[in-house]
Amino acid sequence: MFIFVQLTGGVVLTSINKETFETTITYIDKKGVGRAEVWRDTGQINPKKLKLNIPHTIPGEKVKVTVENPDRKWARVTADEILEPSAERIEAKCPHFELCGGCVFQHWHYNGQLRAKTEYVQKCFQDQGFDKSLVQDTIGTDSPWRYRNKMEFTFGSDGSLGMHEQGNFRRIIDLETCLIAGETTEATMLEISDWAKAHQLPGYNKDKHEGLLRHLMIRESYATGEVMLGVFATEPPTGKLQAIADDLTNRITSKFKQVKSLIWFVNKDWADRTQAEEQFVLAGRDFIYDEMSGYRYRLWYDTFFQTNPRQAEKLVELAIEMANPTESETMIDLFCGVGTFSLPFASRVKKLIGVEIVEKSIESAIRNAEDNGIHNTHFIAKDARRGFDQVIEEFGSPDLLMLDPPRSGAGGKVMRRIGRAQPNRIVYVSCNPESLAIDLKELIQFGYQIDQVQPIDLFPHTVHVETVCLLSKK
Repeated sequence: MFIFVQLTGGVVLTSINKETFETTITYIDKKGVGRAEVWRDTGQINPKKLKLNIPHTIPGEKVKVTVENPDRKWARVTADEILEPSAERIEAKCPHFELCGGCVFQHWHYNGQLRAKTEYVQKCFQDQGFDKSLVQDTIGTDSPWRYRNKMEFTFGSDGSLGMHEQGNFRRIIDLETCLIAGETTEATMLEISDWAKAHQLPGYNKDKHEGLLRHLMIRESYATGEVMLGVFATEPPTGKLQAIADDLTNRITSKFKQVKSLIWFVNKDWADRTQAEEQFVLAGRDFIYDEMSGYRYRLWYDTFFQTNPRQAEKLVELAIEMANPTESETMIDLFCGVGTFSLPFASRVKKLIGVEIVEKSIESAIRNAEDNGIHNTHFIAKDARRGFDQVIEEFGSPDLLMLDPPRSGAGGKVMRRIGRAQPNRIVYVSCNPESLAIDLKELIQFGYQIDQVQPIDLFPHTVHVETVCLLSKK
């Protein structure tokens, strides 16, 4: 039985378990999903609001959707038809776009993506009481494809190798291509997929906690050409797996001379991430060399390094331009990692002290400084709070402070410590504008003002955006 009901905003075709609506996308949420809402006639005095999450849509588009079991507060649905497409809608290049969760904006002209990212940063600042006009237009890239120097792929329980399906974490898309990865990354991924299928190796089943292959991690340096491949498995490449691992080594070393590191990692932990309890170097060394902004770095499998090297160089240049460091100044680099920002800044200041909680990253930062002939650095392996206190005690308050924290931000305690130390200038680099705005609010009470907010796009076709801010004492 079907009932036709005329409502404001369109015709509703009602069945017992489904309803079809025409609605307009009002905005894009922070996951890149279009949001809309409709009002349903439930036979009561007031209609009921249904919120809709509709992926692969653009603000302003009118769409038709069918909702199963619509008597709820919200639903995630795919558009049946784009009734009035945006002028910025384009055809996605990747054949996996509709399913793969790696990219969410390939259907959107790049200029529209940049505008959306600017508006998102502006909203985050406005939500914390800042003037959104502080936020400049997002700086784009000339190369929005083939830009990632690191990719992590997952093996499905059926032996497929690729990315998680959008909205379904348990299903893996068996990739034929990946247009945001480097060409060598794509080629080696496909080779390892063929190897796994040839030997009928079972992928790891997250529900049953059984299976062999879990993840494939690939690093590709666009500067040096060196490549690292890391296979994460639940068992070591010994015994019955020795011949299978040898076949992998022969396949890779014979076809890809640029692979300078092939490692088999053992991960038996239940957590679904690329971590290792043991490692076996099958070929080459356990690290590769990369270069950025004229400096050379050693990268291990778990080293944090900017994933878009071309744009990352612009990011470093932007941070230096904002900070305007001088040879007479002392500088602190909080969350310094392996020295991505530390080395270029150290060449321009009297002394630089880097703080990072990951000891292996600090070891790398020290080695990278030595490799590049930089001798005015001092690195401390501690968390940001205790490390910052130690730096202030040993070296006094800095003239210039820079921080590049994880997505969760630096946190109120760290920001208040920074405020009390009273550095003349602060440069904050963030991959999460929401936590950035919250952290910056802490500094206002210590007499700081925001001078510049500049978003820069390091992750085309995704929701992510990097932001660089300059603060100074009033």
